[in-house]
Amino acid sequence: MIHYSCDRCKREIDTSTDLRYTVTIEIEAALDGPEHELVDDPDHLDEIQDMLDSADDLCSSVFDDDVYQRKQFDLCKDCFRNYIKNPLSRESTTPLGFSKN
Repeated sequence: MIHYSCDRCKREIDTSTDLRYTVTIEIEAALDGPEHELVDDPDHLDEIQDMLDSADDLCSSVFDDDVYQRKQFDLCKDCFRNYIKNPLSRESTTPLGFSKN
């Protein structure tokens, strides 16, 4: 039997009675702009292909994490409700309530 626990509060999730929420986050580098566009120059296509073939051997996990990450988390019902209200965990500023004098 597989046991699940909430990745946020560490509470065990009993899937026979409780809902388990799975949150998947994909993070990828935004390579925008003309400096990142691939030039379609037939003279350099073989050179680019050779670089791509050798890149698999040379890439480190640090570089990969800078370009793309995929994270998956299990959340209990309470933590899911908190997450969905504030997915970026921004500090909420409560407006001050002034009396009308």
